Amino acid sequence: MRIGIVSDTHMPHRGQKLPRDLAKGLRGVDLILHAGDWTSSSVIPMFESLAPVDSVAGNNDGTAIVKRFGRRKIIEAGGIRIGLVHGDGAGRSAKDTAFHTFRNQGVDIIVFGHSHVPYMEEREGILLFNPGSPTDKRLQPKYSYGLLDIGEDQSLQIRHVYYRSKE
Repeated sequence: MRIGIVSDTHMPHRGQKLPRDLAKGLRGVDLILHAGDWTSSSVIPMFESLAPVDSVAGNNDGTAIVKRFGRRKIIEAGGIRIGLVHGDGAGRSAKDTAFHTFRNQGVDIIVFGHSHVPYMEEREGILLFNPGSPTDKRLQPKYSYGLLDIGEDQSLQIRHVYYRSKE
């Protein structure tokens, strides 16, 4: 099973269409996870045209997105439990907020966003993954998203995919 992972698209403000490199990389995935900050529900069909989508709302998302997706959830895919949250919150970094949200929930991976900075770390046996942003790279040299491959034996391969142009 292959899962595309994105966050912080901030569209249409940061772009009217999906970047070519992002759309090409997500074609053929089994599922797309979005860790929030869509900013407009008009963007959702762009991703749904590529694959089924599950998501959470971020701090810049309105009530329609919050009602549709919620603020945090656990998704089971390919025998793996994935915690999905945006990562915003007072007093902690996005990675710490995400970690404490799911620390005792039996998840294998925590996917989060908010910082727009690609990040990957294992902490207490849980993989923390922030895909960065495919449209708003915030002091990063490149735009980014993630790909997660789950084997039939629940083996995991996860990586960031980087590109320069959001055209």
